[in-house]
Amino acid sequence: MKKQIANLTSNILNPVLLCLAIVFFLSLEATSTTSEALKWSLIAIVINVLPPLLIIIYLVSQERLEDIFISIRSQRNKIYLMAGFFTALDCLVLFLLDAPLSLMVLLLSGLAVIIIFMLINFFWKISLHTAFAAATLTVFTILYGAVGAISAVLLPPVAWSRIELERHSPAQAIAGAVLAVLIVSTTFYLFGLISS
Repeated sequence: MKKQIANLTSNILNPVLLCLAIVFFLSLEATSTTSEALKWSLIAIVINVLPPLLIIIYLVSQERLEDIFISIRSQRNKIYLMAGFFTALDCLVLFLLDAPLSLMVLLLSGLAVIIIFMLINFFWKISLHTAFAAATLTVFTILYGAVGAISAVLLPPVAWSRIELERHSPAQAIAGAVLAVLIVSTTFYLFGLISS
């Protein structure tokens, strides 16, 4: 039963779903209309989320990846490279289209996470699930203050699920969360989107 709950938690609160939530809510706060927010969200998702996701699904179907969450460390760096390419492309497109600064900064922080996690991955696997949960918490806290900080309730079940499923050690789950908070908050601060 515990494994089933952990699997359900891990599948529902997965990096892709959390990424979609962050992009949409950030776009909503950065624009004056819902239609404009949807436009920027769709551009970001079509360039940055869908291509890597579809490629990963294809590679899993061809048994070239173990699973959709890339549980085997040796398989991760090529996915990090691919994700980095699409994130950089998304940053460029959004810059050329004069997208809201906060959305571009979000993508830059995502690119920083990819680069740092890829370097760590050469010797240690780190949890992307907890990283995305922590990034969600960080962005929501930046956007909504104490109300946004309530999203911290997502973090313990996500970390527990990854540990329970034996995909990560407690240290790997904690490291993913801590690094994501540091990288995202530092990037937003450097661009003046967090007041000192």
